Amino acid sequence: MTPVRAWDTAVAVATAVLLVVIVLVFPPATTSRTVTAVTAVAVLVAAYLLLARGRIDRERPGWRGALFVGVAAAALGAGTAAEPFLAIAQTLAYPLVWVIMRTERQAIAGSVLLAAGVLVGTAASARFSLDGWLSGALTAGASLTVSIVFGLWISSIARSAEERGRLMTQLADTRDELEALSRQQGAAAERERLAREIHDTLAQTLAGLVILAERAGRQSGAGNAVGATETMKTVEDAARAALGEARALVAHTAAVPGDQALEAAVHRLVERFRGETGLRIDLTVAAGASLDRETQVVVLRCLQEALANVRKHAHASLVTVSVEVTDVSARLRVVDDGRGFDASAPRRGFGLDGMADRVSLAGGVFEVVPSGSGTVLTAEVPRRITEVSS
Repeated sequence: MTPVRAWDTAVAVATAVLLVVIVLVFPPATTSRTVTAVTAVAVLVAAYLLLARGRIDRERPGWRGALFVGVAAAALGAGTAAEPFLAIAQTLAYPLVWVIMRTERQAIAGSVLLAAGVLVGTAASARFSLDGWLSGALTAGASLTVSIVFGLWISSIARSAEERGRLMTQLADTRDELEALSRQQGAAAERERLAREIHDTLAQTLAGLVILAERAGRQSGAGNAVGATETMKTVEDAARAALGEARALVAHTAAVPGDQALEAAVHRLVERFRGETGLRIDLTVAAGASLDRETQVVVLRCLQEALANVRKHAHASLVTVSVEVTDVSARLRVVDDGRGFDASAPRRGFGLDGMADRVSLAGGVFEVVPSGSGTVLTAEVPRRITEVSS
């Protein structure tokens, strides 16, 4: 039931009770008093319908509230003077004043005016005798006190409810903002992941293709047809690998072999780099336990990036690669005899930082340090236990 409907019901029931009591149960001593009492009830109902009802659940203009209080106070005074029982109408008038007035101060002032009307009406019904004034003061004072106490209490509850509503709205807005930020963060993380994948797969393979194509051009210009043919065969293989990597990226899968044999995948990767660069690469693989696909991706990408850095920057003649898988972790170590690097110099490329991020996200440890005339790269990733179905 809406607030307006509730008030309509309350006013209708109160009006019916008052009229029954005034007309049938305890009629006033004279007909004129009865007519005055009934008229007072009618004026109260009219004031409610014309001035108060439309303001209950809307913004409440001050003049309508003030006019209602004035009319209600006059009706209560006249009705109580004709029949003191009508003072009971305060129980309806006071709450209505607190509902329609703008502020607590206005509601208190309206309540005082209603109490004044009851006081004067009660005194008038006793011909303004001392007993009449005392009775009126007692009746009006008690009603006014109850009205103010309960009005302030209910107003505080309403304020608390409004504050809770405001906080809930802010909470909902904050939740929406967090969801938006989470989506943005997720999108940024996905872009970063995709950038790492492109750098570690297509970019490295395409860089190798450029080097191989330049080698084939030099061999062809030097009249080495056999060497150029072999190099072009390597170019073809690398191009097919790049195509497979591109398809894997489009399919949102890691561009690594689909099996769980890390040793075979490492051998294929090292053999490809041997063919592309002509480097001497000594490889040792000790895969004593199986690895899940995610950990394989980390190890293979780090190895791929490490070899690419050797090819581009180290000018090495020998690279030593060791991969060890234990029950605890997978450990990659790449050592070259190249020219090393300045550890204090800022990094310009994406490769080392990409490897460090990839290993860190997997909960591992990444380190790259100069060693003598070369570089030592180490990546260790904790192994996830894989369940083997029987």
